[in-house]
Amino acid sequence: MATTSPVPTAAAKQGVSFYDPNDKGWRRLSEDATGLGLGPVELKEHFARAKAANAALKEFLLSSLQMQHVVLLAGSGTSLGDVVNGPSMGALWDHCVNANPGISGKRIIAPKAAEVIGLVGFDVTVDRENIEALLSRCDAFLHLNDNDPVKSFVAASKSMILQKCSEFVDPKDNLQLQAHRTFLHRLSRRRSRDSRLKLFTTNYDLCFETAAARQGLVVLDGFSFSQPRLFDPRFFSYDIVRRSQTGDGVGTPVEGVFLLCKLHGSVNWARSKDGYIEAVERPEPEDVCMIFPAKGKYQQSYIQPHLELVSQYLSALREPNTCLIIVGFGFNDDHLSEPILAAARTNPHLRLIIVDPFAESNTAVAGKHQYWDAFFEASRQNEDVHLVNASFQEFAELIPDLKSLTPAERLAKDIKRLVTTP
Repeated sequence: MATTSPVPTAAAKQGVSFYDPNDKGWRRLSEDATGLGLGPVELKEHFARAKAANAALKEFLLSSLQMQHVVLLAGSGTSLGDVVNGPSMGALWDHCVNANPGISGKRIIAPKAAEVIGLVGFDVTVDRENIEALLSRCDAFLHLNDNDPVKSFVAASKSMILQKCSEFVDPKDNLQLQAHRTFLHRLSRRRSRDSRLKLFTTNYDLCFETAAARQGLVVLDGFSFSQPRLFDPRFFSYDIVRRSQTGDGVGTPVEGVFLLCKLHGSVNWARSKDGYIEAVERPEPEDVCMIFPAKGKYQQSYIQPHLELVSQYLSALREPNTCLIIVGFGFNDDHLSEPILAAARTNPHLRLIIVDPFAESNTAVAGKHQYWDAFFEASRQNEDVHLVNASFQEFAELIPDLKSLTPAERLAKDIKRLVTTP
């Protein structure tokens, strides 16, 4: 759960918009003109532009989500915010390092954490309060030294991360995961002849699984359907169909089924002593199957089950006629970001949509981030790369309902699209 974009604040948010390669600029969807000081004529033009932008984005998303393959990559930005209230990287540092976590005011580093920071040579003034950088330094230190205080700190930090990523989902709160429910509900209602929706996430938490369960969606996550639920890659190739009671015919695909690949593991995965990966309710910290925040995530992705999950991820990026939507992902994991960039450059049938609440500011000045620079340049060159400046919650509401059109209306739209395509 290490890749994320900052949580947008009221002062920092720029409003929902998308980059239009044809106009070489950002088109805003908001019709709110408060404080703009517009006259009657300008106000009318402002509303007309906003209405046209909303219609254009809806039409674009509708055509994108009807492509043969739809693949999603969700980062920890989908679990942050005041509503979902998942832990940020700053919050994880606070609870792992500080003596007074969760309390407003000056943070005080705990004595044991201060000792470890000194032992491993971590400089807070340079690397700042970055739990991933600190744990990476600890891992490197332990490769060369057998040190009990550092071992204890790493074990306690992993236990705390597991706890904080597990406990925030409230099973009684119907509003907490509303965005997740809307997101999955609309995207899972695809045509039965299209491939199943594939959702890849770096998150450890159970937000997507819980949201799916609350509305009767079926998750194919690589685990067996029997108890105990054991990981087996064969289950990714399974599907669920509805057959008639007479047993005639091959059956029709059941709606509301999607694939979920948790690239960095999950808070409910445990690695048994005999090597099996089992889905359990509360695994012990020493048994949990998660790639914890550290620079060694790339190496850890080459062991099972993460190797199989990354393989599924790489394969999905190479499929023709694919729409890849990235939301809440900060492009800080090179082993996941680099394949996206390679696919955008080499897969001529890939459409890439990047959703981020700071997409505008991330692309305003060149040189701030290599991947944002590359994707923005590709969009400017009219390649099939599109940027949407919106939070996960805002984007979930923007997704058009794929079942809102009758078959006749869909056919008319398809014909119109073919006729107007140059």
